[in-house]
Amino acid sequence: MTGTQTGTVHVVGAGLAGLSAAVSMAERGHRVIVHEAAKQAGGRCRSYFDATLGLTIDNGNHLLLSGNRSALDFLKLVDAPSDALTGPEEAEFPFADLKTGERWTLRPNAGRVPWWVLQASRRVPGSRAMDYLAPLSILRAASGKAPGRGGTIGERMECSGPLYERLWHPVLLAALNTDPQESDVGLAATILRETLGAGGAACRPLIAVGGLSAAFVDPALAYLEKRGAELRFGRRLRGLGAGEGRVDTLLFSDESVTLGPDDSVVLALPPWVAADLIPGLSAPKSYRSIVNAHFAVLPPQGSPLLLGVVNGLTEWLFAYPDRLSVTISGADRLLDVSREDLARQIWAELSTLTGLAPELPSWQIVKEKRATFAATPEEAARRASAVTAHDNLVLAGDWTATGLPSTIEGAIRSGTTAAQALLRGAPARREAVARGAA
Repeated sequence: MTGTQTGTVHVVGAGLAGLSAAVSMAERGHRVIVHEAAKQAGGRCRSYFDATLGLTIDNGNHLLLSGNRSALDFLKLVDAPSDALTGPEEAEFPFADLKTGERWTLRPNAGRVPWWVLQASRRVPGSRAMDYLAPLSILRAASGKAPGRGGTIGERMECSGPLYERLWHPVLLAALNTDPQESDVGLAATILRETLGAGGAACRPLIAVGGLSAAFVDPALAYLEKRGAELRFGRRLRGLGAGEGRVDTLLFSDESVTLGPDDSVVLALPPWVAADLIPGLSAPKSYRSIVNAHFAVLPPQGSPLLLGVVNGLTEWLFAYPDRLSVTISGADRLLDVSREDLARQIWAELSTLTGLAPELPSWQIVKEKRATFAATPEEAARRASAVTAHDNLVLAGDWTATGLPSTIEGAIRSGTTAAQALLRGAPARREAVARGAA
């Protein structure tokens, strides 16, 4: 398929990866049909009204950074509201230690030369400038290595001590959603290069205060509709019909769609679903959980939009205009804990942090059992390329080989990568498969 052909692009899956691919193809004038099994778009990154709280919340709290160029370019392309993402004018990350009561703000300088580590007021209390050199071993270990071949962070970096506990552990855990000691060094290196390694200008925290749907999903759907794309919800893909090196049929629950000779497919589905549809597909098999807690209470005046918390169950506290929300990464250990017990434990910490009354307000606990693939070397090596052995089939999803862990940035980047693969045409994709890129 090339930019001059008129075939239809069928995008299966309307999460951010699928929406990114659909928007990329629609931007280039292609006819696009988006198929989604659910009744709404967004996948893991969407907003919904929670009757228990009486509030609209996101099904997961997500933090972006100003260095997430793919996500920011996507928002610009779909003409998202100017206030879709909110954050401070400079890179700053307030932290609190529940054990000691200490508070501090990490403030990297804007440029690439990290002179901020020379100023104690910008660093973690008690840390030295030379302590911040530890991640260099991650970058060296990942240099030139294939995905999953560089080893773990624990093998390359000392994972203990005050600075690790107060900075590297919470930051890497949030980015990778896997215990840093067992996480793939290559994924960590990509995160560091694109954020801290690029200077504070790439590290400003950005949050969709008005909701993920308002920021990402609704503008994308409006963009697609304006360009004549069809959006078909409640359509679950049950199988693919294939012959002569290409997909020729999409088998949905209610009908079969026969593809024309110039039609193509972007499969933007979770890895376990994609693996069922494509025999022999290499995809992650192990996953990690995330727990999000929401409390229907107004944040105290002056509360930081984002607060990192150490030595507690709470890891990141988001102060939305109408609620307080908490994210706990790598949360497999909490899946069997009752939701009420979690709410009480977390609220006891929030009461200490904010000074709010200890009485438990209205709450909601959301457990995402398979929130992300496990960011271990083994799982990183299983990630599939966008291209497949089928001439007209490409893959998208934050679990594909983006070089990033499971993040909004990775999901959107995977969609543009899938679109670019289609635009290169079948001969180029076949060559990529032959080189072992699939």
